[in-house]
Amino acid sequence: MVNENEEQILKALHQDLAKPKFEAILSELVILTNELHYAISNLRSWMQPEYVSKSLATRFDDCFVQREPLGVVLIIAPWNYPLQLLLLPLVGAIAAGNCAVIKPSEISLATENLMAELIPRYLSQDCYAVVRGGPEETKALLENRFDHIFYTGSQSVARSILQAASVHLTPVTLELGGKCPGFIYGHVNIVAAARRLVWAKFFNAGQSCVAPDYLLCTRATQDTLVPALRQALEDFYGTNPQTCPDLSRIVSPRHWTRLMNLLGRSKGKVVVGGESNEEDKYIAPTVLVDVTEDDALMEEEIFGPILPIITVESLEKGIEFINCREKPLALYVFSDESSVINMVLEKTSSGGFVSNDGIIHMSLPGLPFGGVGGSGWGSYHGRWGFETFSHRKACMLRGWALERLNGLRYPPYRDDKLGWLRWTASPKSRDQSNQTSIYTCISTL
Repeated sequence: MVNENEEQILKALHQDLAKPKFEAILSELVILTNELHYAISNLRSWMQPEYVSKSLATRFDDCFVQREPLGVVLIIAPWNYPLQLLLLPLVGAIAAGNCAVIKPSEISLATENLMAELIPRYLSQDCYAVVRGGPEETKALLENRFDHIFYTGSQSVARSILQAASVHLTPVTLELGGKCPGFIYGHVNIVAAARRLVWAKFFNAGQSCVAPDYLLCTRATQDTLVPALRQALEDFYGTNPQTCPDLSRIVSPRHWTRLMNLLGRSKGKVVVGGESNEEDKYIAPTVLVDVTEDDALMEEEIFGPILPIITVESLEKGIEFINCREKPLALYVFSDESSVINMVLEKTSSGGFVSNDGIIHMSLPGLPFGGVGGSGWGSYHGRWGFETFSHRKACMLRGWALERLNGLRYPPYRDDKLGWLRWTASPKSRDQSNQTSIYTCISTL
């Protein structure tokens, strides 16, 4: 489906977000096709029974974990990566053997319409259904009983998803977001760091749940970083970014207004960008300094092309700043010093962690992608998606051999029986390589 309809997909993504072809292929098509190939290559091994260690009491049994489908799952996708975040979970759901109801975002209307047209042409309509519509249709959809709900989006909507799921005790995976920190500290290649930060932050016009939401650094670092950021932005998007074909647009007038309100309420100083055009849904890549921790830009996830810089006095203060907030979906540290990177890695908690780059970790199917705490529940990508949509069934296959040995657990109960049972069920009994102990148990009976 993806290969045969690439041009239609790219056209829809450009209509929704003015996505440059380069970004659309990289973040929507390449990630998706890599996930598909990875699942096809590894599915046979994922499906194999997973045998577990046994005690003496279960030595002659087959003891293993068997994966089985959950049943019918619901996948609710957001608008910012409307193809990737709709179909990537579906790869895991199909790999695990489930049927699925798929709900694209109505905000990315062109992609929603295209998926509603294409998916029934390529996938069995008995097993996979596309449901279109807005909040009311989603609310009605959630009144049905599903075996799992997979939701990607905001924390506010996630609460409604959880309430609806609780009625049927339906398990839920939540892929949310939050304020992902970038932290520059110690010796660092400031030019390279600036270029990588600019790319990660302003990719898709900052409308990425894993984009660096704010930046921490010392004041001395800020003084060298701001000119480097300004130069990187000019190198990437030119002196007039609005005319650059490589910069996406804000998805809707409502989201444009929200971002401009945040920027207008901020007490920070704009040092790069700040220009906007409502009709074009354009906001220039913008950098602010002198931003305080209680600034309007720190109240919620920005989800747009606005980067506030907050200064901290030390590495420890930066870690403290991060830990005083909700655990982020991703955390990015820039430093030439491994001691700095390791300290932040060990002293903080986040869904993902990357040193000296941003957002690139989500492209690797071997790594789990997901949040922790307020940034999400559960994970997917690669095997992790297969496991999310699978039930892990504990299996023990027993025969009729050594029925006399079972007499140890049958009434009438005796202390000597209990002693033998405690031993045969203990980890120590797994190391016995001969049958002498079994015969001794039987003779005790």
